[in-house]
Amino acid sequence: MHIAEKGEGPLILFIHGFPELWYTWRHQINGLAALGYRALAPDLRGYGGTDVPDCVADYTCFHVVGDLIALLDNEAPPEKEDKVFVVGHDWGAIIAWLLCLFRPDRVKALFNLSAPFVPCDPRFKPVETLEVLLGKDYYIVRFQEPGEIEAEFAEISLRRAVLELLSYRIPDPLYLPKGNLFGHPLDCPVNLPPWLSDQDADYYANQFQETGITGALNYYRNIDTDWELLAPWWKSQIQVPVKFAMGDHDLVYTMPGVKDYIHNGGFKRNVPFLEEALVINGVSHWINEEIPDQVNQLLFDFFSKFN
Repeated sequence: MHIAEKGEGPLILFIHGFPELWYTWRHQINGLAALGYRALAPDLRGYGGTDVPDCVADYTCFHVVGDLIALLDNEAPPEKEDKVFVVGHDWGAIIAWLLCLFRPDRVKALFNLSAPFVPCDPRFKPVETLEVLLGKDYYIVRFQEPGEIEAEFAEISLRRAVLELLSYRIPDPLYLPKGNLFGHPLDCPVNLPPWLSDQDADYYANQFQETGITGALNYYRNIDTDWELLAPWWKSQIQVPVKFAMGDHDLVYTMPGVKDYIHNGGFKRNVPFLEEALVINGVSHWINEEIPDQVNQLLFDFFSKFN
């Protein structure tokens, strides 16, 4: 497992999403280290400098959370630091929720970004439900068949595909129709968001060109398997202190039912120690890169309560 770390003090574990790397936390690593914390950000399995298992079945929630517990056992042994702070974004937020669900004894407090905790409902198989609600071109549905979307990304270049994904900042579902994946002419450069420099884009693209993107896609290919594995935790609550933030232009926020769930009691019911669910106007899915100073201050203010 490849990790980036900086600073001394209470440990903060940063968990990245898709198609991200430890690098998505570069502003938080520097900012929180300067404020007296030890920031630790791994590349998750299948990403960057961390091992890339070949088998789809090696990317379940149990594997990924197990990796993080092993990392904590190595970097913050329970006899020295029994609980740590955790921050997650996107898929990393989902993994962070499950880390708290499985091992609340290792988590002092959680600050999650973009993806609220939604317990798996045994009545609705996730991918099938998403296809009914959003159609066959919805990106999660398109990611299911091993090798298929990889081949289509290769046709437009994996570099372009990764940068298109990282540049998607429309508060609408992401659709990837065959033959017209992102709807942009291939002879035009990708329109990078203002928070991604050419150097940032090169780092992301080069890492994925080196390792491929199959490992990252295998998280999506285990959504239904995770749904089955999580059956014993149906109706379980997150029992650690939590704060949550997302932008109102986040494609997750505009998914069917999410606004009602966040604002009308469902989220708080499943996360009883939720201090606040903050929705920030004008901010996209990539909140920690788009407004890094504000996110750093929110993290510092929240975690300071537990030191």
